[in-house]
Amino acid sequence: MMRLLPITAMLAALLAGVPAVGFAEPKQRLIVLTDIEADPDDSQSLVRLLLYANQIDVEGIVATTSTHQKSRIAPASIQAIIDAYGKVQPQLLKHEPGFPKAQALKAVVRAGSQLYGMQGVGDGRDSPGSDAIIKALEKKDTRPLWISVWGGANTLAQALYRIGHDRTPEQAARLVSKLRVYTISDQDDSGIWIRTRFPDLFYIVSPGGYGNGTWTGIHTVEPDFDNTEVGNNWLAAHIQQGHGPLGAMYPDVSFGMEGDSPSFMSLIPNGLNAPEHPDWGGWGGRYELYTPALETTNPEGFTGNVPVLQEPRAIWTNAVDSYRPTVYNDYGRNVRAHDKVFSGYRTTIWRWRKEFQNDFAARMDWATKPYKGANHPPVVKLSPGDRLTVKSGEGFMLSAAGSSDPDGDSLSYVWFQYPEAGSYREPIKLGYAENHHTVWGQAPVVTKTETAHFIVKVIDKGSPALTRYGRVVVTFIPSAP
Repeated sequence: MMRLLPITAMLAALLAGVPAVGFAEPKQRLIVLTDIEADPDDSQSLVRLLLYANQIDVEGIVATTSTHQKSRIAPASIQAIIDAYGKVQPQLLKHEPGFPKAQALKAVVRAGSQLYGMQGVGDGRDSPGSDAIIKALEKKDTRPLWISVWGGANTLAQALYRIGHDRTPEQAARLVSKLRVYTISDQDDSGIWIRTRFPDLFYIVSPGGYGNGTWTGIHTVEPDFDNTEVGNNWLAAHIQQGHGPLGAMYPDVSFGMEGDSPSFMSLIPNGLNAPEHPDWGGWGGRYELYTPALETTNPEGFTGNVPVLQEPRAIWTNAVDSYRPTVYNDYGRNVRAHDKVFSGYRTTIWRWRKEFQNDFAARMDWATKPYKGANHPPVVKLSPGDRLTVKSGEGFMLSAAGSSDPDGDSLSYVWFQYPEAGSYREPIKLGYAENHHTVWGQAPVVTKTETAHFIVKVIDKGSPALTRYGRVVVTFIPSAP
């Protein structure tokens, strides 16, 4: 029998609900570099991003080149999508505050270099886009600046080139330390230059062939799993048709749905995402810090003719999750474990896909529906908190009993361990029922300090069903000798 917390302690903890990880954190700052018009997926991703423009500080949207569009940029296409957003922005404000006016977003659209790759880097190669990155870095803002690269990275490379030449080493190091970069593979030859020239720069990328890309998990079709939410019929019904002018701007899939979206989806405050911890996992995937061997990066695969070189240093890159989905039951306990375990680096994204697609669909509904006619996400509260320290072999409790829903919807719960996110990778069984708001566990016997991550999904029964999360990081410490 596990050793349980005293009843009085459990009751006190249940009454002391604490907001889940991330809800009290400031909004993330973001500049997007996009080769929009090289592929319809950039337009798709921009539509999604604008529906979260009240939860992310969008400080720049820069039109760039890439290996798929080497000699032109298309800022007018960015402006057109923002114009469509402007037509629904007043409606979006009826559902959540903070959606910026279209004029404010159009004011931060910039042109990057019209040259390809390293041809656009060096003296005399500055652009309004590279200048905007430097200006954003020099703002008196202590938050990091995320650069989401959907195409070529040379506008960022030029900003870094200028910083390296015009600032003292100390000033340059301070500015670079504020940067967080997520590149959708390498779509020009400037990415490897950046990673070589700036070895301390925080950089997420799946280098090499696109078949090596974690980001492909957003649209990969997984056998033995319900892939409805990435189907063309689902996109037509929930995004493109009957959802106002912004939904109508979402183009049909040509090569792959929204390959660029994972670069910002981990910035959305949902209780699961932890942007400063790519190894914790979230809607944008999970990544580990290491130097990948060249032969593991699919160098012979499709790269758009971008050369693939051995990485010079550790980067945040592909990590593997093993995932057993929960499946709905018609009778009895309302969920059960799927009979198959899925593993891979794409799994780190698609495991959350039904949830982030439903979230996208609900926000698109906001563009046309009144508040009472649409769904809104639940609010998660954790007891006794999002951090616990437990001695070796002792019992502990996890609870989301204080969670609520703004629409008054009934709530469902699913608790599970996320072993890859912690240092203790062995399974820890949670007692009671995993679909109850409260579960109990027993710490493993440890001889050194270990951590384990436990996630609760809180799912409303609105349409579409929306999910928010609570992440509890439990630290296990050895018992005193």
